[in-house]
Amino acid sequence: VCGAGLVVIATPSHTVRQTAKNLAPYIKSGQVIVCISKGFDEESLLRLSQVISSEIPHAAVASMSGPSHAEEVGRCLPTTNVVAHPDLKVAQYIQDLIMAPEFRIYTSDDIIGVELGGSLKNIIALCAGISDGLGYGDNTKAALMTRGLAEIIRLGRAMGGRLETFAGLAGVGDLIVTCTSMHSRNRRAGILIGQGKTAEQAQKEVKMVVEGVKTTKAAYKLSQKYDIDMPITHQAYNILFENKNPLQAVNELMCRSKKEEIETISFA
Repeated sequence: VCGAGLVVIATPSHTVRQTAKNLAPYIKSGQVIVCISKGFDEESLLRLSQVISSEIPHAAVASMSGPSHAEEVGRCLPTTNVVAHPDLKVAQYIQDLIMAPEFRIYTSDDIIGVELGGSLKNIIALCAGISDGLGYGDNTKAALMTRGLAEIIRLGRAMGGRLETFAGLAGVGDLIVTCTSMHSRNRRAGILIGQGKTAEQAQKEVKMVVEGVKTTKAAYKLSQKYDIDMPITHQAYNILFENKNPLQAVNELMCRSKKEEIETISFA
C-alpha cells in the first residue's frame, strides 16, 4: 500500500479493525482509503469508516456501496455504485480512478447514509430468504422489502443519514438486488433458516461470510440506543439469537397494532 493512489478495504466486517491496524504504519497523511465492506464493529457499534479512521486518523476514508454482486462485476456486466466522503473532492477522486463504461460511479457527501443503507439491507435480505424458505410468495417479499426500507430510513436518519440517500443506490438499489438474487449469501442463508436450519448451520452451508447475522445484532442494539421502532429487525434478532420459530415471528409481525403507513415511514 506504500504510495498507492487508492487503498481498497474489502474484508469481512469483523476483520476491518485489525486490517486497519495492520495498514496504519504504511499509510501516509491524506492517503485515500475506500471501504467496500458492509457492517458494523460488533463491540463499539461504529460504522466501518469510523473504525478505519480510529485506527488510521491521518487517512481520508471513504465508503462505496450499491447493487454490485461480485459475480456480475467480474463479468463486466453494467453496474452502478455510489462512493461517499464528507469532502466531495475525495469522492470525486475515487470516482475518476475507478469509473469505467461497465462500472458507473456516483458521488455523495452522505457517508453515514451510504454505509447504513449498505449494511442494514443485509438484515432484510436474510428475512426475504427466510420468507422464501417458508414457501411464501412475491407479496410477502415485497412487503418485507418495503417495510424493511422504512426501518432502514428510521434508524438511518436517527444516526444522521439523509432520506434521499436511502432512496438511491446504497438504499433501495442494494436492497432490491440483495433480497431477490441467489448471488446474495444473506438471502441464501435465510432460505435455509426458513427451511428449518439454525443460523449456525445455514452459515456453514453457505460457506461464506453472512454479514446480515452480525448486522442484525448490531442493528438491534442500535435501535435500542436510539429508541427506534424496528419490528422486522427485532424479529430477525429473535430468530437468529433466541431460536424463535420463523412462523411465529411472521404471525406476530402481521398481527401488530394498526398503523398509518406514511406516518410510520416519516421520521421527525
